[in-house]
Amino acid sequence: MAYFGFTNKLLKGETIKIFNYGNCKRDFTYVDDIVEGVVRVMQGAPEKKNGEDGLPIPPYAVYNIGNNHPENLLDFVEILQEELIRAKVLPEDYDFEAHKELVPMQPGDVPVTYADTEALERDYGFKPSTTLREGLRKFAEWYKEFYM
Repeated sequence: MAYFGFTNKLLKGETIKIFNYGNCKRDFTYVDDIVEGVVRVMQGAPEKKNGEDGLPIPPYAVYNIGNNHPENLLDFVEILQEELIRAKVLPEDYDFEAHKELVPMQPGDVPVTYADTEALERDYGFKPSTTLREGLRKFAEWYKEFYM
């Protein structure tokens, strides 16, 4: 949800904080990919099985639905900037540098996170594939339509 929060702050002229001085990688997943993954999983509930001891194994499985491709946080911010300008959410002359603050890592945070989609791919033949630019472009267009 960083893109939504960043956009709201930029429109208000506020500063966005970029943690670990931008030296983070995050897995950004477009909402349509999440929905597709959830729908696929809902349509294929795990079958009921018994364990070696004859007792039933709870019929559930856990799937990580994510893009499985960590992106550099500074690249994310740059692409968001370009797409917000392209969609005319922000003016072409918007001074992004004046609204970015590079700050240290937050306590408890990690430098790299991303989804392990192996089980989702194996069981449902699905892996989210919307690129960061494509997702941010769709987001910027949606934001303009809904909020401006």
